[in-house]
Amino acid sequence: MKKKKLVYVGLSADILHEGHINILKTANKLGDVIVGLLTDKAIASYKKIPHLSYKQREIVLKNIKFVKKVIPQKTLDYRVNLKIIKPNFVVHGDDWKIGIQKQVRLNVIKTLKKWGGKLIEPKYTKNISSTLIKKDILKVGTSPDTRKSKLKRLIEAKNIVRILESHSALTGMIIENLKIIKNQNFFEFDGMWSSSLTDSALRGKPDNQSVDYSTRIAGLNEILEVTTKPLIFDADNGGRIEHLPYMIKSLERMGVSAAIIEDKIGLKKNSLFKDQKGAKQDSIIGFSKKISKAKNATISNDFFIIARIESYILGKNLNDALKRAEAYSKAGADAILIHSKEKNPNQIFEFAKKFIKSKYFKPMVAVPSSYSKTYEKDLIKNGFKIIIYANHLMRASYPAMVDAAKTILMNKRSYELEKKIIPIKEIINLVK
Repeated sequence: MKKKKLVYVGLSADILHEGHINILKTANKLGDVIVGLLTDKAIASYKKIPHLSYKQREIVLKNIKFVKKVIPQKTLDYRVNLKIIKPNFVVHGDDWKIGIQKQVRLNVIKTLKKWGGKLIEPKYTKNISSTLIKKDILKVGTSPDTRKSKLKRLIEAKNIVRILESHSALTGMIIENLKIIKNQNFFEFDGMWSSSLTDSALRGKPDNQSVDYSTRIAGLNEILEVTTKPLIFDADNGGRIEHLPYMIKSLERMGVSAAIIEDKIGLKKNSLFKDQKGAKQDSIIGFSKKISKAKNATISNDFFIIARIESYILGKNLNDALKRAEAYSKAGADAILIHSKEKNPNQIFEFAKKFIKSKYFKPMVAVPSSYSKTYEKDLIKNGFKIIIYANHLMRASYPAMVDAAKTILMNKRSYELEKKIIPIKEIINLVK
């Protein structure tokens, strides 16, 4: 019998629609269809991480009659899989001739020529795309379980998970929708940080747990209602160990992805204050029990408990920080945040160099509020997986509002301010 020809189709397949089915139908007419299903990591290199996991997407594709086989495509670049399979055809819609995937397409054509393969490009199906469908999904929202699992998937898929502080529904919408393309690379914030500092400042109160957990958790609903990205919650020291499980269960039930708990005890004093007089650190045994209690309260492995180490803040040394990191990791922490108020990252890099060799190593988190000159690439190089920009939207908003108020006072009208602020029509359209 004459051997059937091989046809390769690269797909994200997060949301299958008629355009995808048309591609698969076309490919099936040419031969046996092998789908190269892009992994989370491959997709994250050029657009948002998909709503569905790789396994979920794979199950759907394997049950489509036009598909013979599904294999992982681990990069946006097709060439690795093409060289292994040597298909007779590659089928892709004609919408990739411009934009981020333009070079990917040229590489496919060049590679296929080596064995006489051919690129087939059916006309793009108009008025439908995964991006448009995802916008409609955003209007409806997302399930708590889908949101909650995204942080874990992002850690596995990306070199660095970029988190930005959100203190309101409006800031949540900025984080949800903002993206830039620079030098053919896609950049976005991967999730949100609910900061005790900004939650307190928003209410005109000091950052010393004056705003209780129930008030803060209630405020999260406004952010979660208009976003789909993962959210990390600043839990300070977690409060009384007896009450901690109830907070964790409330957060997980809402779809929050992680809680960060710091190893201080007593009345909170913000870690960036120079004077830490009176601030105390919990014992290793005491805080390990708190971590275990929090972890045991979780329902699924998708919810992260992140231990925040304050050793450097309180003037202790590297050995103390390392002992704590290993103990907290053994107690069940899913990640370790090593905190520093130095103006350079030397302390945290020194810690990372040692901790990364430990058999108890867990993903590391950096909060570069004081060492803000540090580039993300240097954090990646030193093994950090999550970066939290912890208070920047709040800090940006305050001087802008003060300036707006001054302008009105100085001019006895608002006309001079209009050219500095967003037009009212844009605000209306943003939230309609």
